[in-house]
Amino acid sequence: MTQVDIDALREKYAAERMKRLRPDGNDQYLRVSGRLSHYLEDPYTPVADRPPRFDHVSVAVIGAGFAGLLTAARLKEVGIRDVRLIDKAGDVGGTWYWNRYPGAQCDTASFVYMPLLEETSHMPSEKYAHGPEILEHCRRIAEAYDLFDGALFHTEVTGLRFDETDARWTVTTSRGDAFTAQYVVLGTGPLHVPKLPGIPGIESFEGHSFHTSRWDYDYTGGSALGEPMDRLSDKRVAIIGTGATSVQCVPPLARSCRELFVFQRTPSSVDTRNNAPTDPEWFKQMATTGWQRRWMENFAATQTGRMPDEDLVQDGWTDLAHRIRERIMAIPPDELTAEAMMDAFEESDYEKMEEIRARIDAIVEDGATANDLKAWYRQLCKRPCFHDEYLQAFNAATTHLVDTDGAGVERIDESGVVVAGRHYDVDCIIFASGFEVGTPFWRRAGFDMVGRGGITLSGHWADGMRTMHGIHTHGFPNAFIVQITHGANLLSNVPHNLSESANTIASILDHAARGGFSRVEVTEEAERQWMDRLRSGVTFLGSADCTPGYYNNEGQPEGRDGDSFRGYPMGAVAYFEYIEQWRSDGAFDGLRFSR
Repeated sequence: MTQVDIDALREKYAAERMKRLRPDGNDQYLRVSGRLSHYLEDPYTPVADRPPRFDHVSVAVIGAGFAGLLTAARLKEVGIRDVRLIDKAGDVGGTWYWNRYPGAQCDTASFVYMPLLEETSHMPSEKYAHGPEILEHCRRIAEAYDLFDGALFHTEVTGLRFDETDARWTVTTSRGDAFTAQYVVLGTGPLHVPKLPGIPGIESFEGHSFHTSRWDYDYTGGSALGEPMDRLSDKRVAIIGTGATSVQCVPPLARSCRELFVFQRTPSSVDTRNNAPTDPEWFKQMATTGWQRRWMENFAATQTGRMPDEDLVQDGWTDLAHRIRERIMAIPPDELTAEAMMDAFEESDYEKMEEIRARIDAIVEDGATANDLKAWYRQLCKRPCFHDEYLQAFNAATTHLVDTDGAGVERIDESGVVVAGRHYDVDCIIFASGFEVGTPFWRRAGFDMVGRGGITLSGHWADGMRTMHGIHTHGFPNAFIVQITHGANLLSNVPHNLSESANTIASILDHAARGGFSRVEVTEEAERQWMDRLRSGVTFLGSADCTPGYYNNEGQPEGRDGDSFRGYPMGAVAYFEYIEQWRSDGAFDGLRFSR
């Protein structure tokens, strides 16, 4: 067992956090608009001309990523045939349409992460599937459920307005569409609006630049399928950001560039991934009826501390849970207090992070670089990363880690990047700065809904997000939101949350169709009671003592809408159990159906 000096680590964590605290929080990032709009252009699919639509559909699903695909598929299963997908991308896939950077993979096991595997009879090729396979699986879902029929791609919704007389929504778009839908589903998700760091001079760079979600293979050469990026062999490349995206794309960049400069403000924790191809014989024996639901439930239970008898996934997410459980089980019954359990959690986390830091020393040859790559915070303060080539990439003589000691890049000029007064000449800058997460829902969606009586969603949520189950909002009949907050809030496997929401929405619309109802809305009292229940627990993961990041609003939890980050106070598994019972008993308590 690793020996840990907890007092010393607490001091180190606090000191490293203080280096990175900024008064501007989320405002440190630039919205990609105006003169920066070229970072939004779709490099993957040409925009096809089409006439505008002025028709009517039963359900309009805004967003064709996992949220939209899952919901549309479940609606098709209950007999609702007229379902239209709408997305600003050129195809289905959502985040996986945009994230085609080299090395992209899921960091949660494919068997629980990729939705509808059993329904589509697909076997993931490896434990952690690569991006092209996940995108192809999204297309497989759309084909299996006829979701391409009537879908509108390269189309941004610009307005949603509820017509109280006809109990339907009018949908307007950037392509001149103005059609109606009886129901609308918002599956817009948080990971599709790229953001840029607010670095002085970012617009002055005269070399080439792009965001990782718009990877420019015309410039780099290669492809998302893994071909070498041969056009970088004479290029000096800077990548700004060392989060989950950078951890995956740095290794192939390191193999391709003349020189690679990795600019780091805060290191990620990078544990082993241990990826492996799927054994077809094992999969054939394992994949009995209901297998994926069992795996999802097992992963959620193991990772959140329920601890079933068997850990089916066995990965870095569940490892910490095992450690915590072992420490708690070792506490004598007469000493088992809430404080003792929290101490067990803290000690387990410190021990795990010490092992992750020791792994860096064992792999990275240069001592100074190894020290700079060490993460000094609890493992779940930021999204954990898992990779077997990232650390090794820094052993290449042509790969340079430029650690900013928490300060970030000082400025960018016409020829490169400046850190602490030192200038780095580069030919290309790649921004691995992620997506907007903590910004208002309607800003990320790109439109504001207008519900019953002319109320806007931004107005209804002016004092904080209010929903029931994260799905229903009072004043917005026949509208459903697919998201993780106000429900299970299970960050380690987001598709599990989306799957449960999709099942719930399909059950509600099936009930409405069978009963001849044309309108469904959550009552004001039910919404209030749900929010009261959520507020009885703690908000999200964003502990005040965590290093800044999108998990805690860049270290400023007191300055955000805490209600937007809440989950079910009894935990993810308890929520999944609750919502299954809620939709199965047929009462749909809290909803009002009418004709």
